[in-house]
Amino acid sequence: MSRVGKNPIKIPEKVTVEINGRKVKVKGPKGELFQELPPLVSLVQKEQHLQVSVPDSQIKSNRALWGLTRVLVANMIEGVINGFEKKLEINGIGFKAEVKNRKLILNVGFSHPVEFELPEGIEGKVEKNIIIISGIDKQLVGDTAARIRNIKKPEPYKGKGIKYVEEIIRRKAGKIAKGAEGKA
Repeated sequence: MSRVGKNPIKIPEKVTVEINGRKVKVKGPKGELFQELPPLVSLVQKEQHLQVSVPDSQIKSNRALWGLTRVLVANMIEGVINGFEKKLEINGIGFKAEVKNRKLILNVGFSHPVEFELPEGIEGKVEKNIIIISGIDKQLVGDTAARIRNIKKPEPYKGKGIKYVEEIIRRKAGKIAKGAEGKA
């Protein structure tokens, strides 16, 4: 039995959930999201709760889909109420970012500024050296933040590049120059 999947999902007052076959639509104050359920998973609404179930909980793949589906639907409900955000930090001399016309323009040590088109449903803000990516779809927010980080990954010697705010970069020692000791 899936420990995650068996837990019911509470539906807050501001949220409406529509189940149409294998399609789920969640609508709330910040917007609406759609999700298609896997074939073996069923979703039932009982008053102000959603219950996810599978036909045979002894099969490992069913249990995995059971928990996954429950978390996906719970994230949809969380997203339409509060939304999600990821923060990225830019480190490096002369490195900067700005948002213009739904494009994130990054000056991160290349010969030209890099323009990153923000996907539909994603908002971007820049405060000093922090890029804030926010939206209602958790997967899209995480994917967008990862693609921005991929433009200039932090390097291990000086830590220059784009990293998550909570990320810790393991630093390496640089080359140690030999002095005049080696010459005789």
